[in-house]
Amino acid sequence: MTDRNDQMSVLSETECWQLLADAGLGRLVTNADGRPAIFPVNFAVQNRTVLFRTAEGTKLVGAAINNNVLFEADGYTSDEGWSVIVAGVARSLRSDEEIAEAEQVELVPWVASEKKHFIRIRPRNVTGRRFQFATQPADMLAAEDPVLG
Repeated sequence: MTDRNDQMSVLSETECWQLLADAGLGRLVTNADGRPAIFPVNFAVQNRTVLFRTAEGTKLVGAAINNNVLFEADGYTSDEGWSVIVAGVARSLRSDEEIAEAEQVELVPWVASEKKHFIRIRPRNVTGRRFQFATQPADMLAAEDPVLG
């Protein structure tokens, strides 16, 4: 079994951005009507910011009204997992220049709906962790499994 201190490592900001760039799906956490709200969104990384598209609705309103947000993405392999959290300020892109820059990124909505609005999250803080999955001896696994034990 791996020592607990060896199972988790803190990611550098560069590693965090590299993992985010390959993730594609994350979760936007915001405050809507005084309550926490979380929304899955497909996204892209552009110039160390998080960019996503949305239609009129809760995500857009939540990001515009309460612009302090969290964004989380994660992933895993058979051996390890990772999680990156971006704390930052979200705002709707309005100027022609901002929209033209955002349109340079390949960001196609997953749902066949009209999503004309771009939201960009400018980070205040980016943190991440990588977790090594623990391996247990076969006799411990059997004892914990009602079918095997």
